[in-house]
Amino acid sequence: MQQRPTDIRLGVVGCGHWGPNHVRVFSQLPGSSVLAIADPEPRRTKAICGQYPGMRAFTDHRAMLAECELDAVVVAAPTTLHFGMVKDVLESGRHVLCEKPLCLTAKESVELVALAAAKDCRLMVGHVFLFNAGIVRLKEYIQDGMPGRVHYLRATRTNLGPVRGDVNCVYDLATHDISIFNFLLDALPESVSAVGGCFLQPSIEDVAFISLRYPRNRLAHIQVSWLDPKKLREIVVVGDRRMVVWDDLASPGPIHIYDKGVDRPPDYQDFGQFQLVMREGDLMVPKIRLEEPLKAQGRHFLDSIRRGRLELSDGDFAVGVQRVLEAVTQSLRLGGTSVPVSA
Repeated sequence: MQQRPTDIRLGVVGCGHWGPNHVRVFSQLPGSSVLAIADPEPRRTKAICGQYPGMRAFTDHRAMLAECELDAVVVAAPTTLHFGMVKDVLESGRHVLCEKPLCLTAKESVELVALAAAKDCRLMVGHVFLFNAGIVRLKEYIQDGMPGRVHYLRATRTNLGPVRGDVNCVYDLATHDISIFNFLLDALPESVSAVGGCFLQPSIEDVAFISLRYPRNRLAHIQVSWLDPKKLREIVVVGDRRMVVWDDLASPGPIHIYDKGVDRPPDYQDFGQFQLVMREGDLMVPKIRLEEPLKAQGRHFLDSIRRGRLELSDGDFAVGVQRVLEAVTQSLRLGGTSVPVSA
């Protein structure tokens, strides 16, 4: 690998589904170089080294940390391994970008956040949709009040596979939408309830329906599935003035604004005069400059190392997502009982 003196030197742990994408992105971004990769499967590292001559390959991340001069490490291994690997990296004094979710429990996540602060290392979690241009625009609309008062949000994230064996579809898929909702509303839900089904593997949900209640009586719903015949990636925001839909697969653009709503008469004398009026307006598709979210996320991570501070998708944000995941898991075990989200 050709390395410039001022480059931030990175290693990537985990070369399965997402690891190779991180290698590609950080190899393309100015000011960074990927020097080493680690994965217990030599065939995976061999394939990457064939694309990037000079890359060092290891079967154990600890050997990579000991032998390579690295500034930061990307952890893209299975979720069950995140805690131990991220802890090893932070204890070595390197910055970390870890794939979502940060850990299996909030307790583990809090421990890693504290360790990162003690080591003065940046700990970023790959909630990649926070860097999706359509989601960023959607947040701007909500902040500006364009949809009006938000009544509820709805998310659908389905496809036929890929099916995982280490975590259920909630940790795999719903983590994205929980992070998006927390980001859009700048809050954690007060309570959640969830039901799901384990059709392919015992004790691993492959479909789930999640209801969340956020502060100010804002409701949200998430549907996730590995068993759906159609791939959907959609967020709907319903306000009292307008409705906004983000569809990651839509054309000509990901955001559709519906000037629709329900109007109440300004005054009326009796109930017979009272009617709710359905208002139908224009459909608008704003032009949005799109960029690969993973690349935008990588750039933010590099900038945070240079600035000495992380502004988006930090450890505290990840802990919040983790607390919601734990409440959802508890509700699943209780058959849909409402569970409060711990502060």
